[in-house]
Amino acid sequence: QVQLVHSGGGTVQAGGSLRLSCKVIGDSYTSYCMAWFRQAPGKERVGLAAIDSDGTINYADSVKDRFTISQDNNENTLYLQMNALEPEDSAMYYCAAGPGGWLTRYKQIATPGRLGDFGYWGQGTQVSVSS
Repeated sequence: QVQLVHSGGGTVQAGGSLRLSCKVIGDSYTSYCMAWFRQAPGKERVGLAAIDSDGTINYADSVKDRFTISQDNNENTLYLQMNALEPEDSAMYYCAAGPGGWLTRYKQIATPGRLGDFGYWGQGTQVSVSS
C-alpha cells in the first residue's frame, strides 16, 4: 500500500516562496507518474506539475516558470518549489501517484477529467498567499 505524506505549506506574502514535500512510503515512486494538484474553495481540483517514470516533466500554464517539480531518489520524496506566489495560488495542494507513462499518453497534467487515473493521494496541505 502506497502512502503519500505531505509536509510544507503555510502562509506567505505575495511574491514569496514555499516548498512542498511529499514522501512516498510503501513503494518506490520511480515506477509512477508523480504529480501535484491544487484545489481552491469552490473550484475543481486541477493538475499543476508532473514528473513521469521516464523523467518527463510537464507544467500547467498557470504555474510554468514559477513552480518547479523535483524528486530526491535517496529520500523517496517529491518536491514542489513555488516562487513568485500570488494570492490566486492560495489553495489546498495535493501530491498524487498515477501509472507510469501517464504523461506519454495524455501529454498535459492539466488534462481535464483524468483525476481518477491517480490512485494514491496525499492528505493535502494548505497554501495561503496574502496580498
